[in-house]
Amino acid sequence: MVDIPVSVLSDHTPMALSAQVVHGRREGPCAFVSGAIHGDEIIGVEIIRRLLRTPQLKSLRGTLICVPIVNTFGFINHSRYLPDRRDLNRSFPGASTGSLAARLARLFIDEIVSRCEVGIDLHSAAEHRVNLPQIRIDAGSKRVHKLAEAFAAPVIVQSKLRDGSLRMAAREMGKDVLVYEAGEALRFDEQAIRIGVKGILRVLHELGMVTSEKGLTSKIRPVVSKRSAWERAPMGGVLRAYKAAGEQVEKGEIIAVIADPLGEREEAVQAAHAGLIIGRTMLPIVNEGDALFHIAEISRSLKVDPLVRMGEETEGDPLFDEDEIL
Repeated sequence: MVDIPVSVLSDHTPMALSAQVVHGRREGPCAFVSGAIHGDEIIGVEIIRRLLRTPQLKSLRGTLICVPIVNTFGFINHSRYLPDRRDLNRSFPGASTGSLAARLARLFIDEIVSRCEVGIDLHSAAEHRVNLPQIRIDAGSKRVHKLAEAFAAPVIVQSKLRDGSLRMAAREMGKDVLVYEAGEALRFDEQAIRIGVKGILRVLHELGMVTSEKGLTSKIRPVVSKRSAWERAPMGGVLRAYKAAGEQVEKGEIIAVIADPLGEREEAVQAAHAGLIIGRTMLPIVNEGDALFHIAEISRSLKVDPLVRMGEETEGDPLFDEDEIL
C-alpha cells in the first residue's frame, strides 16, 4: 500500500491518494485501475477490492496499480465533486499550483498515469440514474478497441474525448484508457461488479499480464454503438417507464408516459430512433427537458443477445466519459 499525500484539511486532517501496487515476479506491462474519480460513484471501489483478492494476480506479469478512491473528498461526503464544487474529470491534466481539483489531477497524472501503458477507469451513472454495464472508448486507437472487446461488457460505445477528462489527458500522453460505466451512484450492483472484475482480468490477460484463462470465458457478445442520445421529457409530471436498461426499442415506440399529478393530462414519450437502452433515470418525478432514456443506436439487423439485455453473465448531446448532469 502506498499513500501519496494530497493536502491537509482545514481541521488539520491529512488527505492522501492511496494505491495498492501489485508487482509480478516476471516482467511485463504496467496498468492502472482507478475508481471514484467522482466521489459518489462507488461501484469501482468494490470492483477493485474484489480484483485484488483474485487468484489470477498471484501469477501476475508486470505491475498493476490500483487506486480505488481517487476523489477522497467526494467519497467521504457522498458527493460527485470536490469541496470547491469542481468536477475532477474535467480538470485533467491539472496543475501543481492550481485549484484543489487541478492539483489532485496533476498528482494522479504524475504518480499513476505516467508510469502505465494502459488504464481502466471505473464509473457509474450520475445520481438517480442507472447504466447498463458498458465500455466507452474513442475511435482513434486499434489497441483500445481490442481491449474493449476483451473486456466483454454487454455494450461498447464509441464516444468522443472531452477536454479535461482523464481519457483525453492520457491519450495526449500516448496512453489508452477504457472507461467502464455500470450501475448507479451510491449503490452496489452485484451483476455490474462481477462483469467489472472479470472484464478487468480479461484485459490483463489480453495484455499478457495474466496467464490463466480459467473462469474468464464470457458468453456475452458485446454490442457496438457509434452514436447515442438522450430521450427527454416533453412535459413535467409523474413518469411511468415501460422500458428498462438493456431493452431494445423501435423508432416511434412508446417507452414511457408522463402524467399530470392532478390527472388532467398525459403525454407519451416516444423513442426518436431505434436502439438499445444503455441508461435511464430512476426518478419518477420529472421536469420538462429532463433526460429520461439513454438510447444507443445499433445495427437494425442486430438481434441483441439475451445476456446483453439482462446485463449479466452466467455465474455460478454528445456522449463523454460519464453521464453528464444535464
